[in-house]
Amino acid sequence: MPPTSRDLVGHANQPPDPNWPGGARLALSFVVNVEEGAELSLASGDARNESVHEIREEVVGVPDPCMETHYAYGARAGLWRILDAFDRHGMKATFSSCGRAVAANPHLAAAPHAAGHEVSAHGWRWESHANMDEATEREVIAATVAAIRDATGERPVGWHTRSASSPNTRRLLREEGGFLYDSDAYDDDLPRLHAPGHVILPYAFDTNDMRFSPGGGFVQATDFSQYCIGAVDWLLAEGARAPKMLSIGLHLRIIGRPGRMAGLEAVLAHVARTPGIWVARRRDIAAHWLARAKNG
Repeated sequence: MPPTSRDLVGHANQPPDPNWPGGARLALSFVVNVEEGAELSLASGDARNESVHEIREEVVGVPDPCMETHYAYGARAGLWRILDAFDRHGMKATFSSCGRAVAANPHLAAAPHAAGHEVSAHGWRWESHANMDEATEREVIAATVAAIRDATGERPVGWHTRSASSPNTRRLLREEGGFLYDSDAYDDDLPRLHAPGHVILPYAFDTNDMRFSPGGGFVQATDFSQYCIGAVDWLLAEGARAPKMLSIGLHLRIIGRPGRMAGLEAVLAHVARTPGIWVARRRDIAAHWLARAKNG
C-alpha cells in the first residue's frame, strides 16, 4: 500500500479560494529554465555527457561538442529572444537557474534580474537529487544560492530540483533559511503551505516546451500554443467557481528557437487580451499564499 504520508486526496472537490489580487480567476506563472552550462559534460569535469538535446544520442568517453553547442544556443540567442517577448507584453517570469550555469555566465541571471524577472534556484548542475547524500546536497544548495546572489545582488527565494528531489531536499531548504517556496511537486492546481514560511508551488510537465524534445509530442509552434491556451481557458472557466494556478515551463534552448517562438508569442498575446489572469512571478504567488495563511 502507498505510505500514509502520501496525500492522494488534496482538497477533493472543495478547493480553497486563493483570493488572487484583483479578483483574478487564474494565477499564471511562466517559468524559464536556465540550464546552459549546467548540463552533464565531460568537458566540464562531469562523469558523462548529457544524452538528450535535439536528438537522442550520448557520446561516451570523450567530450561532445555537438551537445554543448545545442545547449549554448539558449545562452547566446534564446535568452535575448525570450526576454524581448516578455518585454513586448509587459509580463514578468521566473527564471529558474542552475548555479553552475550562472557562475560560468553571470549574464544568464543578471539580464533577467535587471528586467524585473525573478531569478530562482534550479540546483547547481542540471541533475536529479534523488541519490544525493545530505552533506553534498547541503553544499549544492549553498553554492547555487551564492552563484545567483553574486550575479544579481539578490539571493533566490525559490527552488526547483530537476526531476526527483531527495528525501532531504525540502528540509534542507528550510534549514538554509532563505527560501519562501519550492516547486518540487506536480500534484495540484493550487499552492499549499508546507510549514510556516514555506510554500509548495506545484509545477507542470505538460504545459511545457520540453515536449518539443524527441518523442514529446510537440512539433509545430502551434502544438505548444494550442495546448497551453487550452489549459489557460479551461482553468479560467473553472475559476468562476474556484480560482486556480497554472505553470507554463520554458527553456532558453528549446522555445528560444525561431521556429518555436511563435508558439510563445501566441500564448503571451492570448493572455494579454484575456481578462481575469494574474501573471505573476513565483515569488509573488508564494508571498501572496503566505500572507493569506497569516491572515486566516
